[in-house]
Amino acid sequence: MPTVNSSPRPAPDLPATPPAVGVEWVVEAWGCDPARLRDPATVRGLCDRLLAELDLRAVAPPLWHLFPGPGGVTGLYLLAESHLACHTYPEHALATLNLYCCRPRRRWPWEDRLAEHLRAAEVAVRSVERGRCEPPPPPGPLPP
Repeated sequence: MPTVNSSPRPAPDLPATPPAVGVEWVVEAWGCDPARLRDPATVRGLCDRLLAELDLRAVAPPLWHLFPGPGGVTGLYLLAESHLACHTYPEHALATLNLYCCRPRRRWPWEDRLAEHLRAAEVAVRSVERGRCEPPPPPGPLPP
C-alpha cells in the first residue's frame, strides 16, 4: 500500500509587497443624454472604440441586453486581457463602466470619450491596482 505524506507543506515565501496583477477602472458618467443611453448602437460604439484604442481583444462576441421601456443597456465583453462591463441608466442620466486589464495599459481619455459618445457632463474615474491590497486580518471571535 502506498504511503501518503500527511505533513503540512511549508508556506511559500511571499514577497513583502504583492505584485500588481492588473488595473481596474471604475467609471461613472453623469448628466448623459438619456436617448443615447437607451441606444444600443451608441453604447456599443463607445465600447468598441475603447477596445480598439487600447488594443484589447474580445475572445467572444459581446453580450448585450436592452431593458424594456425607458430602461437602459447592459453590455459585457470577455477580453483576453480580462473584461469590460457597461450599464446605462437613462432614468438617472447615468452610465457606469468597469474595465479590468491584467496587463499594463495607458489610461484611456474617459472624460473626452464619454462626453463625445454619451454627452456626459461629469465623469469620475477611479483606478485600482489589483493584487496590491494587504490581506485581510484573520477573523476574530463571533459576537455573542
